[in-house]
Parts: sequence; C-alpha cells; structure tokens
Amino acid sequence: MIGLGAMGSRIARRLLDAGHEVVVWNRTPARAEGFPRVAATPAEAARAAEVTITMVANPQALREVTAGIAPQTLIEMSTVGPAAIDELATALPEGTRLLDAPVLGSRAEAEAGTLHVFVGGPRELYDTFAPLLATLGTVHHVGGLGAGASAKLVANSTLFGMIGMLGEALRLADRLGLSRDAAYEVLAATPIAAQAERRRAALEANDYPPRFPLSLARKDADLVAGAAPELRLAQAARSWLADADDASWGERDYSAVLAWILDVADEQQDQRDHENEQQPVADRKSAYEREDDQQQH
Repeated sequence: MIGLGAMGSRIARRLLDAGHEVVVWNRTPARAEGFPRVAATPAEAARAAEVTITMVANPQALREVTAGIAPQTLIEMSTVGPAAIDELATALPEGTRLLDAPVLGSRAEAEAGTLHVFVGGPRELYDTFAPLLATLGTVHHVGGLGAGASAKLVANSTLFGMIGMLGEALRLADRLGLSRDAAYEVLAATPIAAQAERRRAALEANDYPPRFPLSLARKDADLVAGAAPELRLAQAARSWLADADDASWGERDYSAVLAWILDVADEQQDQRDHENEQQPVADRKSAYEREDDQQQH
C-alpha cells in the first residue's frame, strides 16, 4: 500500500484485518507507525507484494511515487482522472498489469468496508482482483482501463454540483427575503431535499468539521472541468470551490463552500485555524497526508 492518508491508511488496515499480508510506504514515515511491515521506498514496497495499491492526492504525487517501481500488478485508487491513468500505463514497465479503481465513500465507509469501488481494466484482470477489492466494499467493473477514473469524476461532478446548487438556493432565498426555515421547507419539496436536510445542522451551527479538504475538492473539480470544458454547470460549481480555495480556505472541509457562497464566516474553522497556529509545525498534517480521496459525502 503506497500512500497512507486518511483513506489509504484505512484501506491498509481493512486489508490487514481481512488476513492479508500488507507492506506499506508513505512519504511521511510517521504515518506508517503501527503497521507490521514498512518499506523504505515505493520500489521496495512494490517488490515485496503480489499487488501494489496506490492512494495519493493528485497526478503529480502519483508520478512521484510510481517512478522507478516495477510492480507485478498495480491497482491505482487515487482520484487523478483518466489522462493520468493513460500516462501511468505508458510509464510502467512493460508487462505490468494495471487496474484503475478509485472509490466513492469516505473514512467511515473505508473502515466499515462499504465503499463503492469503480474499476477500469481488462475483465480477466478485474475478475482476478475483484475478491480482494470486495474487502473494501461494492465493486463495479465500469469498462476498460481509465473507466474507473472517469466514473469517479462523473460521481464527483454531482457532488460539487449539488452542494453548489444548495448554497445558491439558500442565497437566493436570503436575497428574496425568505426566512431560513421557509427556505428549508421549500427545499424539502425539491430534488435536493435530502442534501438540504443533511447539511442543515452544519449550516445552522456554522461548523464544517474537516473530512475532505476543499483544496482536494477543487483539484477534483479542475479534473472534471479539464475533461469536459463545455459543461457549464460543472464550471460554475468549480468556480465556487476555486474562489474559496484561492481565499485560503483550502484546508477547510469542502462543505464549507456553503459558508463561502452565503458569505458567512466559518467561525468554528477560524477557531481550529487559530489552534493549529499554536501547534509546532512538525505536528501539523499537510494536505497530502490528509488525502481523503474520496471524500464522497
């Protein structure tokens, strides 16, 4: 297992608990503490394993951790888009078997084994490793190599579009003079009823506990926009995330974009930021280390 962020570490633990032998590597060695087998380099981890799994923050991190490795089989589980999968397939040594298998779900789902795993690659190779991936949740074979990465972008496009739509609907209600209670009553009769109800407590408390960094959501939205720049709603949803990220909200949870749209200070996060400033720099986690790929809420 290469990459022990919020998701990678939980996937590794899930595989260990299922009885698999797991060797891990992480850019920050402290993240590997407690695992029984820790490799010194990604190449060493790959040499020791029948199958190598990568779960990292972005395409550049994927390039870095896969440079010079020679795995028997690589299952790439990051959210990096199909272009990065094509690049990876070209860069790997000839004969390397490759599946792309990003996941839909977050930390709790990874721990419980209830993720959705979107797999792209040859059917025979999928059939070989579907039982392993089923340890993590429900496995879907969605097409050839790169289809898993594509499926993940489709899923995330709905995530960002929905939260942007909710924020704008509430901002419109404010502009038109509707009370917030009335706005929620109206939204309960619309297609985004479930999302409005789910986010109501956070909105009313003005508290968005960090689970999926907004900077990573912006990265995913950039991948969606790059894949299909003609999609107007996707571009609009991306713009809200980009504006918040550019205003130094990248370390906050992506759902805090609701506060950004509503032009409300995220006071709870401001307090967390203040507390973080009091920590020694060495104790803080980078966005790379806190990768929660996936994120899906």
